Amino acid sequence: MRTINVGLVGLGTVGSGVVDIIGRHRQHFLTRAGVDIALVKCADRDPARAAALGIEPERFTTDAADIIGDPSIDVVIELIGGTGVARDIVLDALAAGKTVVTANKALMATHGQEVMDAAAANGVDIWFEAAVGGGIPIIGPLKRSLASNEIQAVYGIVNGTTNYMLTRMAADGLDYATALAEAQERGFAEADPTADVDGLDAAAKIAILASIAFNSRVVFADVPAEGIRSITPDDIAYARETGYEIKLVAIGKRTGSGLDLRVHPTMIRADHPLAKVSGVYNAIYVIGDSVGETMFFGEGAGSLPAASAVVGDLIEAARHIQRGCAGLVGCTCAESLPVRDIADLETSYYVRLHVRDEPGVLAAIAGIFGDAGVSVASVIQKRADEGGGAEIVWITHRAAERDVRSALNLIEALEVVVAIGSVLRVEEL
Repeated sequence: MRTINVGLVGLGTVGSGVVDIIGRHRQHFLTRAGVDIALVKCADRDPARAAALGIEPERFTTDAADIIGDPSIDVVIELIGGTGVARDIVLDALAAGKTVVTANKALMATHGQEVMDAAAANGVDIWFEAAVGGGIPIIGPLKRSLASNEIQAVYGIVNGTTNYMLTRMAADGLDYATALAEAQERGFAEADPTADVDGLDAAAKIAILASIAFNSRVVFADVPAEGIRSITPDDIAYARETGYEIKLVAIGKRTGSGLDLRVHPTMIRADHPLAKVSGVYNAIYVIGDSVGETMFFGEGAGSLPAASAVVGDLIEAARHIQRGCAGLVGCTCAESLPVRDIADLETSYYVRLHVRDEPGVLAAIAGIFGDAGVSVASVIQKRADEGGGAEIVWITHRAAERDVRSALNLIEALEVVVAIGSVLRVEEL
């Protein structure tokens, strides 16, 4: 048994967790996995981070090139994120013949093909379990445990920030702004929450999962995304009246015409396991033709959960290096399936409108829906206000997205319509 030497780039939230786990469990890796792993060098722009983690000066550098250029280092862990400097570090490390472990969802969702090709060309591995779901094992199971299946669908609650906010809005009636402020105060949301609340973080993650699940290259730009900014406590209450919960869901499905990919607030049946995922927890629900329905659940973010996935990859990488079988499971995107235009989606819709409380309003709106070929399942006038306005909730039967959007454009132009509040898709799992 030889020692596998590791260089770590990035000592932030996840990087500090990696240092902690290796420090506590190095001896356990010997007995449980048969590998000896040594963290021999760390790189970060801030030397104070290294000092706080007890990393000696001789094991620290501010230049990642010192790690990449060190011939004694077998594995490089990249934990700085983004697609700029991080991409260069990953590609340079692979070109130097080093296995790479990363938690970089943005990199893998936009430059995954380039990175996988570089790993293959240099006969090394690229590992990225922590890029999706934090501490939840999902990429490994999709690549190996479920490889005997044709995966039919993947549904994910994969953003802890938005799930926490929706949970608080549902439990205590908080509005969006209050829920966001609380999430930021507790460290669950960034100062700029755009990537989370607009669904962009989830879109990157479903791009990665879909590429693996459907063996077809999917990139971030392929995934239309909508966020939760328009959701109100009233929407959550109305959904519950009809037996649904509202979750931000990342969806990937295999269809007869290609792949159905999207991220948006979704009404799902309250008795479905995904509907019960609360707080900052994540869950990924996978349907295979042989295994049936499976769900992976756990903490989707945080220092130690994400670091757990990184170190799990590191242990597997060390095993491969020790046995001389690097590159064993590479890129699996053998197909080239088209991505379906979301305008071709057919599902049911929830529409909340603010209108003037006048005779003929319901008939005018129903007429536009009917002319567009959108059949209305139910309509409820929820309340009238002192200013002469009312709130109306419509639930449609299955309809084409383009027909619903066309109808809403005409409805929004009606003089009696004050505003379109929320438009939510209903997913019957």
